[in-house]
Amino acid sequence: MLALVAPLKRDVLRLPSLCCLSLPLRPPLSHSVLYTTLEPSGAGINFNDGKVFRLKSNWEILRGLFIFRLCSFPTLVNNSLKMMKFGRRIVGQRIFEAVMRASVYGQFVAGESLSEIQQCMEKLRKMGIRPMLAVPIEEDVGEDKSGEIWYSKNLDTMLRCVDISCIGGSRSMMQLKVTALMSADLCKKITICLRDPVLAKELSIEKLTTVMNGQNNLFSCLTEPENQHFQASLQRLSCIGRYAKDHGVRVLVDAEYTYMNPALTLVTMAMMAQCNQIEPWIWNTYQCYLKESYDLLCRDVALADRLGICFGVKLVRGAYMDKERKLAKEKGYEDPINRDWETTNQRMRELNIPQDGGAVCFGQLLGMCDQVSLTLGQAGYAIYKSIPYGSVDDVVPYLVRRAQENQTVLQGIRKERDLLRKELKHRVFRRN
Repeated sequence: MLALVAPLKRDVLRLPSLCCLSLPLRPPLSHSVLYTTLEPSGAGINFNDGKVFRLKSNWEILRGLFIFRLCSFPTLVNNSLKMMKFGRRIVGQRIFEAVMRASVYGQFVAGESLSEIQQCMEKLRKMGIRPMLAVPIEEDVGEDKSGEIWYSKNLDTMLRCVDISCIGGSRSMMQLKVTALMSADLCKKITICLRDPVLAKELSIEKLTTVMNGQNNLFSCLTEPENQHFQASLQRLSCIGRYAKDHGVRVLVDAEYTYMNPALTLVTMAMMAQCNQIEPWIWNTYQCYLKESYDLLCRDVALADRLGICFGVKLVRGAYMDKERKLAKEKGYEDPINRDWETTNQRMRELNIPQDGGAVCFGQLLGMCDQVSLTLGQAGYAIYKSIPYGSVDDVVPYLVRRAQENQTVLQGIRKERDLLRKELKHRVFRRN
């Protein structure tokens, strides 16, 4: 939920529901409030009755109860990848894939083939939910990839994601992880360079966009191989941005870890400078659980104002809270995360951000918090589901990492389990 502020020629701009977690901004800023004119059906919205689960099949309800129960055990989540590898060796690839498709994969993934993905998107649309495709490819610091070939292959995969996203109807969206196209180690090094005012000036948005446009520029803080990889990475990002813009697909660039986020924001702002002159085709992500998020957002709004471009924003709860806290404790620096949820709420009150004001847009993961997603979708709000897709071997390790990083969320989905159980009892005993 977010109160959105935008630069407009009129005092108030009335828009239909925008999109999952974001807003388009067009400098210069005049701080007008954006809000939706779409009225929800019914007098109010109730996330607690669970009636929207009547849109689900018996199998989907049983599977959800089973998966959420498994995810509530931290030991099981932490060792799930080892258990899956062991299980694959015991039963073989074919049976392993069948079990995964009937359980974890089927709960959280659209599928592998185009027909499976289309079927998932169509099913969501019938329930009032819009699709937002996500390719589950990423890299962390220290992971050894096979050079430019791996990143170039990922570029082709991302371009295909744009093509598939076009099928999703108007206001199509997709997610993009920069580390699928650019080394995480290089992102970390650039982040360190940005702390030096002289080097930060050299790593300017203007200079990066010239590289994206095909000019060969070198950066003194990088070695020759790093410069070569950076040039190739910027051109890959440019290729995706321009291709998505030409096909009417908005690209939501994911934030990752704090030790590389400044570099991710840098290249994302360069993509915006290249593609967002008229409309916000490229959006950056801000993790609201971080203490510095408000200051970073204000800084980047000012930068977009200076560049004269549209500014796309995705605000998220964040997927890396547990690891961020662990790293801060291990390395002895201040915890970068707000102490608790109420601290975040208090910060909103300090900034005079109304809980029910502005343009309210929503986005959630496929297979989770459906009592919220389905309720909002049935009420007519713009609600998106982040939809990973791909083969079992490619996606399941990604799902395991997400589960391990989001254990606090998985252990807190008791409400959804209770509502699923309530709907199951309703069907068994035919209660009204």
